[in-house]
Amino acid sequence: MSLQEFIKPIYIGNVKLENNVFLAPMAGVTDNVFRILCKEQGAGLVYSEMVSAKGMHYNSSKTYELLEISEETKPVAVQIFGSEPEIIFQTCKILQGTSADIIDINMGCPAPKIVKNGEGSALTKNPELVGEIVKAAVSASEKPVTVKFRRGFYTDQENAVEIAQIAEENGAAAVCVHGRFREQFYSGKSDREIIKRVKEVVKIPVIGNGDIVDSASAFKMFEETGCDAVAIGRGAEGDPWIFSKIIRGADKPKPSEVREMIIRHMDMLILQKGEKTAVREMRKHIAWYIKGMEGAAEMRNNIFQMSARDEIVKYICYNINL
Repeated sequence: MSLQEFIKPIYIGNVKLENNVFLAPMAGVTDNVFRILCKEQGAGLVYSEMVSAKGMHYNSSKTYELLEISEETKPVAVQIFGSEPEIIFQTCKILQGTSADIIDINMGCPAPKIVKNGEGSALTKNPELVGEIVKAAVSASEKPVTVKFRRGFYTDQENAVEIAQIAEENGAAAVCVHGRFREQFYSGKSDREIIKRVKEVVKIPVIGNGDIVDSASAFKMFEETGCDAVAIGRGAEGDPWIFSKIIRGADKPKPSEVREMIIRHMDMLILQKGEKTAVREMRKHIAWYIKGMEGAAEMRNNIFQMSARDEIVKYICYNINL
């Protein structure tokens, strides 16, 4: 089969998606602006950054800022994290009044500050609690509830199959599996075999995640696992075009297209967050956009010293001029 033969519409619960190539949730990356850019390139579903269930419970204004959803990005999955079933229940009730289409529960984040609180990937050490959280979310929501998790927490305790079955038994509409253990963080290779085994034991859609950076790796994920969809995380950093390349076989963007995307991305961020915050956040995005270009290291170092929009635009127009 060719890659395009794997690309097709898919349902997550009652939500129909135009295709099965998704933008995975990433803290500090998949804000409303980046979701717009990836959606324009054809992403079938885009996810929010991680949203704290406890932050929503206590009406944190910063938490609610993460829930901004533009109409042109829909359908959108909002990813929440937390470890208390009752607060997850209340959060899902609140989300019924938003324009989110799907609620995703994060059980895969490896960050120490998240794990320390018993959240993210730490939840998979307690399968009983996983079931209670999924059940609470589903009982509170008319929107589909999905769960994202890893191969396991410890490298000698793989339990993704068990977690997937528990999620399905408690009403999850789909699961997304990342093929690394928490102890690996993002080192080593993502294991596709575990995603295949999950697919073999559950009836709900399985989304494969991990090391999808181009059309070839997307093809391998579909072909080797039988997954129903793929979710692209770090492979989309600095490359929102990855979706059009996978879905439509589009060409690699020219340097001039990269330059124009950087400027547009920054200007959209400025409109939403103000110049100071936007420029600070764009530095990392620009580093990803220019990765692999001649002189990228020097450009990155210079840009990280800049604090004004016009200064950055002038610099990249001079240095990315093809």
